[in-house]
Amino acid sequence: MKWFLRIFFVLVLANICVGYAIRQDNLPLGEKWIGLSVAIGFFIYMPLFLVHRWKGKRLQDYTLSNENLKKMRDTLDPPKQRKS
Repeated sequence: MKWFLRIFFVLVLANICVGYAIRQDNLPLGEKWIGLSVAIGFFIYMPLFLVHRWKGKRLQDYTLSNENLKKMRDTLDPPKQRKS
């Protein structure tokens, strides 16, 4: 999956570059090529990338729940010293 995503990303970038090259001679066709490449990158590549990156991770580790807020307070607050 990792190699597929890398190759797919390079292809999307190459299509955008080709769109800019086509745009020099034929403006409407170049704009369509660039727009289609960006849409493919956004609607196809991005969800596949996110599914790949989030696989095997728990969402609770990244949300602000009462338990996680308590852990943050415990680690961020310095220990209080008593006056003797």
